[in-house]
Amino acid sequence: MQVQLQQLRYFLTVAELRHFTRAAEQLGVSQPTLSKQIHTLEAALGAPLFDRSRAGVVLTTAGETLWPLARRVVADADTARDAVQEVVGLRRGRVRLGATPSLCTSLVPLVLRDFHARHPDIELHVDEGGSQDLVAELLAHGLDLALIVEPARGTDPALETVPVLRESLVVASVEPLSETISLPDLRDLPLVMFRTGYDLRDTTLEACRRAGFTPRYAVEGGEMDAVLAFVEAGLGVALVPSMAIVNRPLLHAAPLVAPGVHRTIALAQRRETVLPHAAQAMRATLLDHVARGPLPVGVQPL
Repeated sequence: MQVQLQQLRYFLTVAELRHFTRAAEQLGVSQPTLSKQIHTLEAALGAPLFDRSRAGVVLTTAGETLWPLARRVVADADTARDAVQEVVGLRRGRVRLGATPSLCTSLVPLVLRDFHARHPDIELHVDEGGSQDLVAELLAHGLDLALIVEPARGTDPALETVPVLRESLVVASVEPLSETISLPDLRDLPLVMFRTGYDLRDTTLEACRRAGFTPRYAVEGGEMDAVLAFVEAGLGVALVPSMAIVNRPLLHAAPLVAPGVHRTIALAQRRETVLPHAAQAMRATLLDHVARGPLPVGVQPL
């Protein structure tokens, strides 16, 4: 028995939703049809992929093993389809772009506007997340391109990165602090801290370490929107990209005393994968926009 691409798509949908009925609705098939295809796939692989109970549907060990492999196979098949259809003129393809939250609310909309004006028939899919999550999506073939924060330790060798931007960080607060603030001044201020695994958490902790202190947390565990909301509620201050609070009228930004804290934004893609034509066009548009501007406040091209 052979594994079929459609069966892998069905498997991924059930694995994502953890529910056969909702998966069938999303796929536009009947639940018996979906269940039959999953059973056929399990028979072909020689192992059950899901544990089914009243509590829900969970992946078995075999299912967890299949998950990343199935994602890669389906992503590669979609890329092949898009490339061929682009050549024969059936449609222009799609682009899957990832970016950090601060970039999704500032730079990315401007780039998408330019891209859509030039290529109105190309589908655009944007994934917003922390750099570590975006890197995982890239490696899993879930994205074509991603704007990530370049870590000091370097990126995964399976990725090819091009530094494109330099972001300045500021101290966000609900009450004005001062025109400028030094890092040691944060020693006595309660910090709203990002969740573990979020790149700004590592940046903040490293900056405080270099300034000779361990920060005092008011609350920790959020992503960008949550952290900014906690600051707006007066729980503490946070070290964030300057462009993250452009549309936050309740917040004030205090620039850091020179040399300040900065981070490098890089455009990343898989090293061994040839980008589809649509993704190549997005890459060119993004680099052109960075070179020509306009760019958000606190961002400089590299």
